[in-house]
Amino acid sequence: IDPPYNTGSDGFVYNDNFNFTVEELATKLSIDEEQARRILDLTKRGSASHSAWLMFMYPRLLLARDLLTDDGVIFISIDDNECHNLKLLCDDVFGEENCLGVIANTNNPKGRSDDKYIATAHEYVLVYSKNISTVKWYGFEPTEKIIKRYNKTDSEGNKYREIDLRKTGENDLREDRPNLFYYFYYSEKTGDFFPDREDFSKEGYIQIKPQREDGRDGNWRWGIETSKEQISLLTAKFMPTRKVWGVMQKDYLKGRALVKPTTSWTFKDVNSERGTEEFIELGFDKRIFPKPKPLGTIKRCLELSTTENDIVLDFFSGSSTTAHAVFIQNLKDSGNRKFIVIQIGEKVKSDSEAEKAGFYTIDQIGMDRIIRAAKKIKEENPSTTADLGFKHYTLQEPNRTTLDKLEEFVPNDQGSFPANDILTDFGTQTVLTTWLIRDGYGFNENAEAIDFEGYTGYYINKHLYLIDSGITREAIAAMVDKYDMDGSFNAENVVLFGYSFDWTTIEELKMNLARLKDTEKNLRVNFDVRY
Repeated sequence: IDPPYNTGSDGFVYNDNFNFTVEELATKLSIDEEQARRILDLTKRGSASHSAWLMFMYPRLLLARDLLTDDGVIFISIDDNECHNLKLLCDDVFGEENCLGVIANTNNPKGRSDDKYIATAHEYVLVYSKNISTVKWYGFEPTEKIIKRYNKTDSEGNKYREIDLRKTGENDLREDRPNLFYYFYYSEKTGDFFPDREDFSKEGYIQIKPQREDGRDGNWRWGIETSKEQISLLTAKFMPTRKVWGVMQKDYLKGRALVKPTTSWTFKDVNSERGTEEFIELGFDKRIFPKPKPLGTIKRCLELSTTENDIVLDFFSGSSTTAHAVFIQNLKDSGNRKFIVIQIGEKVKSDSEAEKAGFYTIDQIGMDRIIRAAKKIKEENPSTTADLGFKHYTLQEPNRTTLDKLEEFVPNDQGSFPANDILTDFGTQTVLTTWLIRDGYGFNENAEAIDFEGYTGYYINKHLYLIDSGITREAIAAMVDKYDMDGSFNAENVVLFGYSFDWTTIEELKMNLARLKDTEKNLRVNFDVRY
């Protein structure tokens, strides 16, 4: 996520009145009182602006934590204005032990010219896991410079390099870590090679110990049990410059072809200032969306934390850089990552270049970018079969009148039903989409519309959805016939929109479909009435 930085000029609007009680805040944010108390404790530490920002971020991070898979990771871009507050907030939400690191992301090597004392050259990326014990972390692909270090090849053609097993640096004396001091014994004649703690002389064997440059006893990097387990990766070697025998580890490129990231991402690493250039390359005027996030930063995040079939969520999506980056990463490794990018329908500024270009809300800019990015990728890679499409969903609340009717509605009452109001507010497709997601079919599956004597039902796999009112006896009979006559139609679950059906109709449906148990299909149909 790339949330508002609270710089005073990024459009973040806040309310400086925080005289909430614990109970009021718990109700306002739909959280428990313990969480509400922690928020209030945090917000009392700073100015009204910082308090507002923390109040804004806290419930969103709670949701993010709940949405993450157990092996998932969240990356959060931020600058100096709220970095330290955000670290405290994330420690509280995700747990301090789940912090993978704080990255300094260089986005302006020359520094900001308008800074008064010290020219700021970088921002930050905070990285947290859902669960440090199960997190999946992949590192970066090695560069050609790194690959060249693996200059040896074994009998099977695998590249490796040799690393001195002797420990160097801090705590490298024998007395510092006595458990890491032991001997290796090597026979030049037979090739036998083994570690042992005993200091003994054996005819025909060379005794090798970890010896520092000054001649003092040192340590090995591995304990003796690891050396015994990994003995096939170790070899004895005479060190001409030191005139002693040493032990070398075979460090293979295969199986560890990923490079651990550092806490500093240079401008060259992420091309941070190219966010605007990448936006222009898609045919946009740079004034339409100032300072879009660069692809390089997001691509590095994807490379570190995702594999081919993961879902990537960005709930401050802005110009949809994340969606664009997912397309590119899928193209790179033939992946099938899916993205969900969320942007509030924030209006662009009146008489701005965005409005002049025909964009009225920020999400419209993001959607257009996805379309242009897909077109550009297809033009540059005409043979690709990658999925470069997306679906657009909007969130909408029912009007107050409809809510009142829902609150007053009593199932099985023969009075008026609010189904028409709900379907007028939202449409049948919205109810259907909501249920498809709830039942595990996801955002991308489509249910088949089936005509039952003038009444439309929606069928997918094991579910038949009945949403609209006005079902007739003829429609119910046609539904039973469909079960009887169509061998491919096996909806074990019939889901009804409860507002559209009275008790009598529901019972008639149950009675007619219950007869299927006594037919050749021997199918027991489950009924689920939802409101």
